[in-house]
Amino acid sequence: MTSKPFLCALTGDVQAVPPIWLMRQAGRYLPEYRALRAEAGSFLDLCYDPVRAADVTLQPIRRFGFDAAILFADILLIPQALGQDLRFAEGEGPILDPIRDGQALAGLAMDGLHDRLEPIYETVERVRGHLDSKTALIGFAGAPWTVATYMVEGGGSRNFENTKVWAFRDPEEFGRLIDLITEATIAYLARQIDAGAEAVQLFDTWASALPETAFARWCIEPAHRIVAALRESHPDVPVIGFPRGAGLALADYAARTGVQAVGLDSAVPVGWARQAIQNQCTVQGNLDPLMLVAGGTAMTNEIRRIVSAFKDGPFVFNLGHGILPHTPPEHVAALVDAVRSAP
Repeated sequence: MTSKPFLCALTGDVQAVPPIWLMRQAGRYLPEYRALRAEAGSFLDLCYDPVRAADVTLQPIRRFGFDAAILFADILLIPQALGQDLRFAEGEGPILDPIRDGQALAGLAMDGLHDRLEPIYETVERVRGHLDSKTALIGFAGAPWTVATYMVEGGGSRNFENTKVWAFRDPEEFGRLIDLITEATIAYLARQIDAGAEAVQLFDTWASALPETAFARWCIEPAHRIVAALRESHPDVPVIGFPRGAGLALADYAARTGVQAVGLDSAVPVGWARQAIQNQCTVQGNLDPLMLVAGGTAMTNEIRRIVSAFKDGPFVFNLGHGILPHTPPEHVAALVDAVRSAP
């Protein structure tokens, strides 16, 4: 049993005041983050610095009093830990040496995964030690499909052409990449849990890129394997799945993966989600991040609409995607007040 509102919601409890946390709640919109980021030197240096990364994780908890903290790290630490070169160019995002065939895939390995990721586990331990009895800690990883797109494309992409062509043309070989990422993700999340994470989230940011059958194979099946493995090793730790842009396939995702909660992006109709998803598991979402940038009455009214729609079932308030860098911090404070006064 737990007294933490966020964890209670994930176990199916219906609460009068929904717990709240926000994706990218630690980040560039906060002046204290920007100051610490400048001290660290580079983004990756910050991720691998347990003292600073723990501080970044705790910054929004100190400022806004969210019901959960989420580990500050990056989904591309797994490719790097598997042996793929990774760097972040200012203004360009991540750059990786592309993996586009079996020969390149053979250069990746699980050996040394935990040694490379040890600083992340130390960050988890540090954060858990600074949270009060009401605030939960979320660990996370990128879902295998989304991580694979970066590994194959060599960074971000508009249409994921190289990844999709490989998956369609040679699903057996591409499946080896997905299997490796899945195995690494299970190991990574299990160690985060061992270090103190009380729930974990899978971010499948580019799930929308896949048609129906490919979505089932490359999004649902790996997520199911991850959830099943974690349920066996850590049966009391809930898993949240966030297949962004999945649309109607969200219901199938909820039913077949076994996740305890599904994150809703901003395009998901709340009435449909209440009927199709909330009767299976907890729902989490789904204010448009730009509504948070706008603030004011429009934001407050939308918060009330979302809270009202989900109030009769297990629910966690969140955005439909991450906080944008130009979001005014005072709007975030107003959002928290609005959610907690909406009922």
